[in-house]
Amino acid sequence: MKSAAAFFSGAVALLAAVGGGYWLGQAGQASHAPAAAGQAASASDAAKPQPKLLYYRNPMGLPDTSPVPKKDPMGMDYIAVYDGETADDPATANQVKISTDKVQKLGVRTEAAQRRSLERTLRAAGRVEPDERRIAVVSPKFEGYVERLWVNVTGQYVAKGQPLLEVYSPELVSAQREYAIAASGAASLTGADSPAQRGMAQLVASSLQRLKNWDISEEQIKALVASGQTKRTVTFRSPVSGIVTEKKAVQGMRFLPGEALYQVSDLSAVWVVADVFEQDLGLVKTGAKARVSLNAYPDKALIGTVTYIYPTLNADTRTVPVRVELANPGGLLKPGMFAQMELQVGSPAQAVTVPVSAVIDSGTRQIVLVQKAEGRFEPREVKLGARSDSFVEVLAGVKDGDLVVVAANFLIDAESNLKAAIGGFGGAAPTAGAAKAAGHQAEGTVEDVDAQAGTVSVSHGPVASLKWPAMTMEFMVSNASLLKDLKPGAKVAIEFVERGAGEWVITGVKK
Repeated sequence: MKSAAAFFSGAVALLAAVGGGYWLGQAGQASHAPAAAGQAASASDAAKPQPKLLYYRNPMGLPDTSPVPKKDPMGMDYIAVYDGETADDPATANQVKISTDKVQKLGVRTEAAQRRSLERTLRAAGRVEPDERRIAVVSPKFEGYVERLWVNVTGQYVAKGQPLLEVYSPELVSAQREYAIAASGAASLTGADSPAQRGMAQLVASSLQRLKNWDISEEQIKALVASGQTKRTVTFRSPVSGIVTEKKAVQGMRFLPGEALYQVSDLSAVWVVADVFEQDLGLVKTGAKARVSLNAYPDKALIGTVTYIYPTLNADTRTVPVRVELANPGGLLKPGMFAQMELQVGSPAQAVTVPVSAVIDSGTRQIVLVQKAEGRFEPREVKLGARSDSFVEVLAGVKDGDLVVVAANFLIDAESNLKAAIGGFGGAAPTAGAAKAAGHQAEGTVEDVDAQAGTVSVSHGPVASLKWPAMTMEFMVSNASLLKDLKPGAKVAIEFVERGAGEWVITGVKK
């Protein structure tokens, strides 16, 4: 029994020794394996060349770089850019890149810059006025009374020399008698000594001149000289042919010297005084031909001549009156009528031009998008010159034949953060990664939609790229078609960019 127990104990000890040795061996191999792997990896990394650090770029895609690590005003770390990451050619680094399907969805349309002469139609509202040089006033120079009216209504046409009224004046009768007496005395002194005859002749001449000074017609004076008899009344005649535009004379009334009894206007030629805006005044030249149209006669176009530019400006409307003279056959143009003046202005010389819609004006600079390739657009700062109704002259920045974007250029701005690309004019060119970082994503619920203003209020969750917490804010939409997917209560995933300072624009929507 003792030998059996001893045998059993020895067997157990032998198995324990073998198991322990095996465990120690495995543990040793396990502990040495990571070390060997680490040494191999270190050797591999040491053999592989490290990429060269170029600079640190702005995380929001702005054209701002730094040679050392830094943070932007929002506390985001600048992103390291290594050699080999900037795959774009430096010549194309400042170009805006948009996928072909996105270009089609935005409805981008281009047109070639061309050399053409810029002619513009300047339009201004005006009114018909009588020619001031063709207005005559009947105003006696003596006191008297209206005895009879030959023309008794305003608006009546009168011919030159046509009787208007007869007046009685005691002063006029006395002047006629004085002249008759002087003429009779001069006749009686015929053959007398020369001093008396000369004195009487002077009295006759002064009496006659007094009648002329009172605007007594030559016909009446001749009749008075011939007969030597005074008349109780004197007839006043129209000095011009035209329309009676004002009549103050009433039969039996008393009038004073200088009082206007009639005003007669010759309307065979009239003025159109148009109000030209201050910024267009430099385009208006005297002698230019102007086309005048009136609402009363839409089928008639009258041609006049610009004869005068008034020297004063209306401070309330910022306009300057411009006078156009034109004939008025048949009296179609009535004083007081509203008229539209059209004036062809511009230079006949040809210049490089682009459509007006191609220019993006920020207020401080003007930008044109030039298509360099399919889906690639280069923003160029341009210097503009003269304008027409549809085209604008480009003095610098675009040459003849360049394809410029004339439609959806503002949508390209929203889709690609054009601001960052434009900023490259004055700094380092943004990389493709920087342009990509300018777009942001968020998920949330639509709270309100204002289709008329093109805005939508969204209650969204946190935005990691901007380090924003969850909030409710208002966005604009880059395209009105996006509003169909933005309904109050809808849960959506949106893509948006910052088009201006604090102006956030939705460029994409997914339910």
